[in-house]
Amino acid sequence: MEPQMHDASAVAVPAKANHPATAKLLIAEDDVPLAHFLQRGLQTQKYEVQLAHDGDTAFQSLSTSQYNLLILDLNLPKLDGISLLSRIRPIIPNLPVLVLTARSQMEDRIQALDSGADDCMVKPFSFQELTARSRALLRRNRNSAGGVLQVGDLILNRADFRVERAGQKIELTAKEFSLLEFLMMNARRTVTRAMIMEEVWKTAYDGTTNLVDVYVKYVRDKVDAGFEFKLMRTVRGIGYVITD
Repeated sequence: MEPQMHDASAVAVPAKANHPATAKLLIAEDDVPLAHFLQRGLQTQKYEVQLAHDGDTAFQSLSTSQYNLLILDLNLPKLDGISLLSRIRPIIPNLPVLVLTARSQMEDRIQALDSGADDCMVKPFSFQELTARSRALLRRNRNSAGGVLQVGDLILNRADFRVERAGQKIELTAKEFSLLEFLMMNARRTVTRAMIMEEVWKTAYDGTTNLVDVYVKYVRDKVDAGFEFKLMRTVRGIGYVITD
């Protein structure tokens, strides 16, 4: 059984590997022993890791240095995690963010994801799972860098966080962008509400929330408004599809 992150000192960290850093990470965590544990552990995975113990320091670091991944605790002093996300997303839209939280309610995780987080982990957690999720976020960001998706006259530019239809710019929030990106990655293929919830919000779909439907409407109103041909369609009883 994998050790759980109840106490940083209780989990041994392997010796640091003698390899060059492959990515630069920032850990924003006010629990100093935990932050140093994560730093040592991730350094063994060949990452360059910097620490910030409050939200203001994290914001300054993100404003002055380029990072490949932010590991963010929500309960930061001076500037909490949600507020930090709202500040950085307009200026660093493509930075992968993995949120750590002691809040176990689904609503708290949804709030973090809606604020711009890419993934969430609830404390206590497995270090092995954290490294796996970090690798997945880094890989996804690397694969999508510079990528352009197109369906008909709709173009989504991942690198510039830009969406246009017939040359007209469409303004989307971070979560709306992620939803449209997922639909366009699966163009001409029907995706279910459960698939959307799991991919975009990183949580299981329990059938009692209309969150997916609400956000699809937000995106549809922006993408199809004023155009005779509607790209986004509802597949009755199943889900949604974007097609030309």
